[in-house]
Parts: sequence; C-alpha cells; structure tokens
Amino acid sequence: MRFRFQGELIHWRGPSPFHFVALPPAEAAEIASVARLVTYGWGAIPVEASIAGVEFTTSLFPRAGGYLLPVKDRVRLVLGLELGDVVRVELGLRSAVLG
Repeated sequence: MRFRFQGELIHWRGPSPFHFVALPPAEAAEIASVARLVTYGWGAIPVEASIAGVEFTTSLFPRAGGYLLPVKDRVRLVLGLELGDVVRVELGLRSAVLG
C-alpha cells in the first residue's frame, strides 16, 4: 500500500518531544483497516517515507483515532523544515504480507 498526501509539521510533546505529520483521515482509515496485519506491537506500523526526495524509514504511531508520521531530525534539518510547514509525503507500508 502506498499513499501520497500533504500535512503540516507539528510538534507533539509525548514522553520525548518529536516532530510529526498527521495522516489525513481517509489514509488513516485505510491503514487502520489492515493495521492488525502489519503492526509489530503497540499499534505501531512500520513504513518507508519520503519528503521532498529525502527517504527514511520509521513507524506510524496511533494517536486520537488516526496516525502520526514521525519526521526524523535528519530529514527535517536537511530540508530546513520548521513547525507549521506543509510537506508532501509519500508513504509505503513495510510488510511482507502486503508487499
């Protein structure tokens, strides 16, 4: 499964502060429909992502009925991204089950 969407870079102060992009509701619902097949625990879902051509791997975190995509500092810093920037994301689920 592959997705393309835009979202705002946000800061969420959890146990450790991170930068995220919230998935739009339609994409989150589609991922939720296969979540039990691809999660490795705690609802986290491994993904490969790209923002402005910078590729990275991470895991989606379930949050408030949707998912948050963590944006690694190395990605954010190399692209000069700041809170509130709207980014275009390409995302693929990493699972042997889904290919």
